[in-house]
Amino acid sequence: MKKDIQTSGGETRVDVAGQWKLMWWRFRKHKLAMASGVVVILIYLIALFAEFLAPYSAVSYLADCKNMPPQRLRFFRTDENGKKIVAPFVYGYTMTIDPQSLRRRFVQDTSRVYPVRFFAPGEPYKMWAVFDTRLHLVSPVEADTPMYFFGGDSLGRDLFSRVIHGTRISMSIGLIGVIISLFLGILLGGISGYYGGPIDNLIQRITEFLRSIPTIPLWMGLAAAIPLSWPPLRVYFAITLILSLIQWTGLARVVRGKFFALKTEDFVTAARLDGSGEIRIILHHMVPSFVSHIIASVTLSIPGMILSETSLSFLGIGLRPPVVSWGVLLQEAQNIRSIAACPWLLFFPGLSVVIAVLSLNFLGDGLRDAADPYE
Repeated sequence: MKKDIQTSGGETRVDVAGQWKLMWWRFRKHKLAMASGVVVILIYLIALFAEFLAPYSAVSYLADCKNMPPQRLRFFRTDENGKKIVAPFVYGYTMTIDPQSLRRRFVQDTSRVYPVRFFAPGEPYKMWAVFDTRLHLVSPVEADTPMYFFGGDSLGRDLFSRVIHGTRISMSIGLIGVIISLFLGILLGGISGYYGGPIDNLIQRITEFLRSIPTIPLWMGLAAAIPLSWPPLRVYFAITLILSLIQWTGLARVVRGKFFALKTEDFVTAARLDGSGEIRIILHHMVPSFVSHIIASVTLSIPGMILSETSLSFLGIGLRPPVVSWGVLLQEAQNIRSIAACPWLLFFPGLSVVIAVLSLNFLGDGLRDAADPYE
């Protein structure tokens, strides 16, 4: 903790600081958690402004760019007259057929220069499903020229744009799923710990039953029950609900233990003697006393949700095309030949999952340590 500073009343900063300020003082000493928090914020900003940040839509394709390697963004080149030019561009590729293996090969062609523009018009889209616009952060000068920073997939779609669009689905499933799990965990765990007796036994038996079932087979069974005829949006909410109904048990156990410890405290007894109702005691007195632990638990639960959706979609029983998520993009990894020829199809979606999960875990660790600032 920082060196104490005496106040005018002779007290130290720690003596007069509130719980949230103590948490912040301790949390900012955790440099890795601070950096991870910045990364998490950036990821959610990418999800929020996906249409603006992606050069193409998730379904746009160029037939000549199937499995095309990534194009590196460049800024310096020399023209035909030997003059230095400073402007963003990418080099094109020339596609050839190997006469022996009959495979498509892409060779970088420095004579094919495709200029790139920032904050320029491109493909039209509907921002947040509210207003129409054509403004993109980065866009090719000509609509039919490739600008594939992460390469192209087997249908000639831009993997960079698809990873950005998939960020919204994968990260929102983690966030929405945890919110539902948070509600169920606090409600059922609070009832179990506050009332005890037969209600506690019933809820705990349900919790133990759900925790005893192998997670992956249970998810697979529930997800496989989703009809193939359902539209993508309904499948999205169904997967989110399935993940939430399984993940609430751990938080419920934590909340139950906290309620058992707090219901005999003096401030709870005082509130009860003052005539406060049970709902008010729970919501206004007991829950706020350990809300910092809840925040830490929620932050650590989001990576599990993201990995669950990715696993189900990778196995083909989660989200399905045309929905774009990181798990759906990783379905390409099931084809070993495709990965051997086009490793970027696995690398970039997999790297996105790794960065998001590690950042959320490090952030959760920092919040968990800061949740008890008096240690």
